[in-house]
Amino acid sequence: MKNLKHILGTLFVTAILFTSCDEKNDDVDIIVRATADEYNNLQDEALEGLTQNFLFNAEDGWITLTSENGVSISLNGDCLTLNGNAITGQVDLEFVELFDKGNMLVTNKPTMGFTPDGDKALLLTGGEFFINATQNGINLELGCNMQLGIPTNLTGGADNDMTLWEGTIDENGDLAWEEDDKDNPAQRGVFAEGNEYYAFLGDFGWSNVDRFYNDPREKTTILVGVPEGYDKTNCSVFLSYDGEDSGLANLDTYNVDSGLFSEHYGQIPIGLECHVIFVTEEAGDWKYAVQAATIVENGIITITDNETSIVTQAQLTSIINALP
Repeated sequence: MKNLKHILGTLFVTAILFTSCDEKNDDVDIIVRATADEYNNLQDEALEGLTQNFLFNAEDGWITLTSENGVSISLNGDCLTLNGNAITGQVDLEFVELFDKGNMLVTNKPTMGFTPDGDKALLLTGGEFFINATQNGINLELGCNMQLGIPTNLTGGADNDMTLWEGTIDENGDLAWEEDDKDNPAQRGVFAEGNEYYAFLGDFGWSNVDRFYNDPREKTTILVGVPEGYDKTNCSVFLSYDGEDSGLANLDTYNVDSGLFSEHYGQIPIGLECHVIFVTEEAGDWKYAVQAATIVENGIITITDNETSIVTQAQLTSIINALP
């Protein structure tokens, strides 16, 4: 009997211990972060949702297509070639137009342009555009210029300082802009007339009507810390300059040792009022945080998990566009 009582007592204590361990495990927070693919897919879905598609016949010659925002796209079907040979038949044209910082953010298409010394600085845009033509899924070449007519009221009115920029996407999928250096703007460039910008493009791909943001104040770099488990592969950090609706900066460098994102070019004005934006993916939606900041020299800004919220793409776009 004593042995039986001892065995039952041992089993009872063991059961308590196992129960305690299970309860303790239930209290442990398991941190799940977005993978790089999940975050990239969210951006790709946003871009796909903003892509407009047109169909036309190459033998129709000069055609003009009109976008959802009233941009006119004029090109000559006779100039379209495949492997150097003129084509006939139906052509598929993809077109993306980005005018506000909300759509720039969800598609990862900020307005950062290369300066003459190789740094990057904020651009203010009259519109970012992607154009591509295919036939049976194969990319076509453009043998002569096409023209865009871009309503200036989409970005606050005409600005005669705007120039044409070409976009390049690096191995990390990030877009940056390089100014078109063609000598003859009448052949390949941009000018404002009346209530439109007229841009002349010689290639398919990304193009932009832009100028550099101009601020006479002393410049600095800044650092931004994000919640644990995030880095350059599964999140982004953007800067929205207060008072500027047609530009979006980003911090494109991440230091693995410090865990900080960096604006390492030293191009941010000291005293600038802005909003720091952290975005990533969670459960198929957008996880974000926005923090108001006034830039100080070599400042460090920290974003915590407690500041984040989960929203849809439409909600996030509206939130970003509503920033001052």
